[in-house]
Amino acid sequence: MLVLLWCLCLSAVVFYCYGIYAAIAFLRQPQIHNLEFHPPVTILKPLCGLDSDAYENLVSFCQQDYPHFQIIFAVRDRQDPIIKIVETIIQEFPNLDINLVVSDRLIGANLKVSNLANAFTQAKHEILVIADSDIRVKSDYLSTVIQPLQDETVGVVTCLYRSLVQGWVTTLEAIWTATDFHPGVLVSNQIEGIKFAFGSTIVIRKLVLEKIGGFEAIADYLADDFQLGNFPVKAGYKVILSNYVVEHVLGDSTIVNSLQRQIRWARGIRVSRPWGYLGLIFTYGTVTSLLFLIVTQGSTLAWINLAIVWTMRLAMGWVVGAILLQDIVTKKYFWLMPLWDLLHFMMWCCGFVGGTIEWHGHKLKLTKEGKLVALKPDAPTVFFTPVEEIQN
Repeated sequence: MLVLLWCLCLSAVVFYCYGIYAAIAFLRQPQIHNLEFHPPVTILKPLCGLDSDAYENLVSFCQQDYPHFQIIFAVRDRQDPIIKIVETIIQEFPNLDINLVVSDRLIGANLKVSNLANAFTQAKHEILVIADSDIRVKSDYLSTVIQPLQDETVGVVTCLYRSLVQGWVTTLEAIWTATDFHPGVLVSNQIEGIKFAFGSTIVIRKLVLEKIGGFEAIADYLADDFQLGNFPVKAGYKVILSNYVVEHVLGDSTIVNSLQRQIRWARGIRVSRPWGYLGLIFTYGTVTSLLFLIVTQGSTLAWINLAIVWTMRLAMGWVVGAILLQDIVTKKYFWLMPLWDLLHFMMWCCGFVGGTIEWHGHKLKLTKEGKLVALKPDAPTVFFTPVEEIQN
């Protein structure tokens, strides 16, 4: 038992050290910015309800310093309050090519993907940029994230993100994203390149999307963003992690909602990358060093071990969160990392059991393949209604 715990502590320290190295390597990689490369782009924005700072988030995509781009907002429900905000934005930017598509057409269990598919019917350009509704960007966003597509072998570009928070619950979530989730991404990127994407930004060519079977190919998956990166890799394309960091606006949340969201993500990762999910045990040094301390009844060796492990954990979190991501939450509350590690370890354990999730008020079952199945037997699977379009 002692040997196992010590080995887990050692593996965590190795991971933390490599995480620091991967972050520094990412910061130092050369950045190619060709001012002559600015192909026309279509931005797809799936919407559902009012996010925190919804207007500021959406309007940031309209303020791009980019010569030619189209924006398509997609909503399922004609009564959705987000429509008023979109209509205001359309009026404020009369010279931009902005479309609002309202359609409840379903192509699968994942409602967000159905939204994307409905928006795609109006897309005019070869390059698609997909970003979740709670993402905010600066004016140089488009000109930066499309740069890797100068290489024809690149099929997808994705981005890291830092969080803007409201409330202490989302503060803890933001710390996990910046100091735990993103270091894992950087380590994966350094070792073998990433084979997935994030909803923060997915830049994909129409040709690549068609080769993987379109949005229909991912319409039943929970981790749709993961699959939009993974399927192109299987088709022979590369996924590039952009140096651009977007902002993720996290509204105030309850503990229950946060736990549901984290466990949903955990179960989604488990079915998408089962061995990778199991391998996370080698990164929980905060937990294993505490267990080592308890089992040895506070021995001197255990205290030294804990000091080393926690120091390296805090160092990795600071380098990735505060230096690379320039995350304000990490800079202010980095000392909360060990607390979040303990909470997240419990949620990681919960991720191994159960196969049902709650998402946007719908209860769904998660299959071993990572697909979603409606629990209600009478729930519709596919149906079509006419698309209504409002265009400036």
